[in-house]
Amino acid sequence: MNPVNVGLLGLGTVGGGTVNVLTRNAEEIARRAGRGILVTHATARDISRARSCDVSNITLTANPEDIVTNPDIDIVVELIGGETLARDLVMKAIANGKHVVTANKALIAKHGNEIFNAAQKKGVMVAFEAAVAGGIPIVKAIREGLAGNRIEWLAGIINGTGNFILTEMRDKGREFGDVLAEAQRLGYAEADPTFDVEGVDAAHKLAILASIAFGIPLQFEKVFMEGITKITREDVTYAEELGYRIKHLGIAKKTENGVELRVHPTLIPEGRLIANVDGVMNAVLVKGDAVGPTLYYGAGAGSEATASAVVADIVDVVRTLTADPENRVPHLAFQADLLTDLPILEIADVETAYYLRMSADDKPGVMADVTQILGNGGISIEAVIQKEPKPQQTQAEIILLSHKVLERKMNAAIEKIEALDAISTAVTRIRLETLDKE
Repeated sequence: MNPVNVGLLGLGTVGGGTVNVLTRNAEEIARRAGRGILVTHATARDISRARSCDVSNITLTANPEDIVTNPDIDIVVELIGGETLARDLVMKAIANGKHVVTANKALIAKHGNEIFNAAQKKGVMVAFEAAVAGGIPIVKAIREGLAGNRIEWLAGIINGTGNFILTEMRDKGREFGDVLAEAQRLGYAEADPTFDVEGVDAAHKLAILASIAFGIPLQFEKVFMEGITKITREDVTYAEELGYRIKHLGIAKKTENGVELRVHPTLIPEGRLIANVDGVMNAVLVKGDAVGPTLYYGAGAGSEATASAVVADIVDVVRTLTADPENRVPHLAFQADLLTDLPILEIADVETAYYLRMSADDKPGVMADVTQILGNGGISIEAVIQKEPKPQQTQAEIILLSHKVLERKMNAAIEKIEALDAISTAVTRIRLETLDKE
């Protein structure tokens, strides 16, 4: 049987890794796929530049149109990133009857509904394992491995840059800005780190995971996002004293009232496995009704780690080239005409526990005022730490952990606390999740 021809849109870090993996493991991959797989064409902005892979048998072009319209190419692999150009090229590839593999989370999160609809009409596949958590096969795990389960919730460390920053702050007592600068020097963070530290990157990935977990359309625009820029060294230390660690989590949860989609810093008990995922590593915890909690851990980025997922998708496509479109695994796990447009909850309607930190005048009655406000709002307290003022200071630090409560109730209580004369600064609020079997 003739080999399957692949065209790469982009020959950078992941593109080079993809060529290397396909070349090095060619025999093993062919045994799994049932046919050989050859990268015959690739795009590059500068086709004369030295590459991290052997391109002697690859036709290089600076024009991506040459690939998406080439009748000899069976699978187009999109690795250029961004949205506008990538979307246009993917849609043109589909229109030309090409199967598509992509590592582009923003493309899938924001334009996936349109892309999958076009692919279904054309009878081609769009595979996107590498778009979430790099080399961790989390999409296949949820879509196929857990197909017998009703997914109740998932929570993931799905941005390695943010996790690296929080790990360094905890282990070395460093400030956020210093660690961010190092992350940029090491290449973990971009020159403009907004997508990483403000939660946009994680929100793209969470929208995808929630869609395949719950059978809902992709709805990136409804994901609540809060970054890690306001987390201080003191917050990390106090969390440790209370038996918790702060992680930047993407959380999707199906409730009676709708679906929670939220990305934010989160206190989680230090004994949880996911609390011990450090550095640039990723991990996703998924709770199914039949299997219980399952954890998926690995490299969330990198040349060959991401290429591992890209190649796995190519193998999947090759395996199904002779299958009827109706017999393929649905793009979003559920049959396309059976997706359910469940309501997405506003963050104010989410119920969770909280960590609160505030600076208060060191005088009698302040703690009583704070606890009275919380009590009147129906908010019960689980733990309290009060730090004595440092020398020459008159402000004491108060740290509280609450039990679960609706966010709108906590918002109202915080507003009243901040209005007290004895409270000198804004209250720091970090959500808390136990991530147990509930």
